[in-house]
Amino acid sequence: MTAREGFDRIPVIDAGPLAGGGEAAVRETAAAMRAASETAGFFCISNHGVAEEVAAAALDASRAFFARPLAEKRRVAVDALHRGYIEMGEATLRDGVESDRKESFVWGLELGPDDPDVAAGKPLMGPNRWPGDMPEMRTALYAWFEAMGAAARNVLKGLAVGLDLPPDYFEPRFAKPLARGSLVRYPPQPADAGPGTFGTAAHTDYGGITLVWQDDSGGLEVENRAGDWVPVHPIPGTLTVNIGDLMARWTNDAFASNPHRVINRSGGERYSMAVFFDPGYDTLVETLPTCLAPGEAPRYAPAVCGDYIRDRFDAVFRYRGDGAG
Repeated sequence: MTAREGFDRIPVIDAGPLAGGGEAAVRETAAAMRAASETAGFFCISNHGVAEEVAAAALDASRAFFARPLAEKRRVAVDALHRGYIEMGEATLRDGVESDRKESFVWGLELGPDDPDVAAGKPLMGPNRWPGDMPEMRTALYAWFEAMGAAARNVLKGLAVGLDLPPDYFEPRFAKPLARGSLVRYPPQPADAGPGTFGTAAHTDYGGITLVWQDDSGGLEVENRAGDWVPVHPIPGTLTVNIGDLMARWTNDAFASNPHRVINRSGGERYSMAVFFDPGYDTLVETLPTCLAPGEAPRYAPAVCGDYIRDRFDAVFRYRGDGAG
């Protein structure tokens, strides 16, 4: 059994050197990130630069929002731009299972009508849907979103160096990312829940990289190539990073976009907060030359990031059944 098939833990990597360390330290961190990306497709990072108080304020906002009556949350129901509240039963990430047992709130880059991409009617780009009577929620979540974006850019620097690319290779491709923040609340899972019941069913993420903050409930698991589920234990002060489908395509599957799921066995509520940090809408994702051996052909045709993400959303979210753009 190879290491890729049989990984049994998720490594923790010190991301501090990526924010200003010497060349040797950066290369050591990059090598660790590459190794984790090639096996688990997941790793945790410490010294990521997201202040504890910024994350705590975002979590407070999450708890306050989800505690509201359903009718109030529906006032900011998710729109065609994939911004707003997604209630329980609206997402099915895996065929043949019941809808995910979770509710979420999604936002992204705050873009006004004068933004050229918004004016052009580009899908998934535009204003957010914030509750009008919770200004503190907007403030807290956007501060956390920007801090997580900075952490994501450091991770991309590490991945670029690990792939034998210039450290800034991904910068122009993520200059205006199709990034989304997501608050998620998982209710307690019923004791008599069947095998098809999940907080989030097994799936792969669609885009570039995902950064996740999770509470101490546990429940996030990654599948290795042997079919075993490996827990991603919550470690205070760390964020979890995982590789998405587009990053796997970029690397010709050198990096693994592995299936993962959430089962809330804690007996209480579980909260997580994620940022899906994807390339700019028009970014063409095609196999990196450093990921092709001489004579090797790309496994995937080039894909436009925004079109790929939109197509995946159309297949997963019930509200998009009418062909929302």
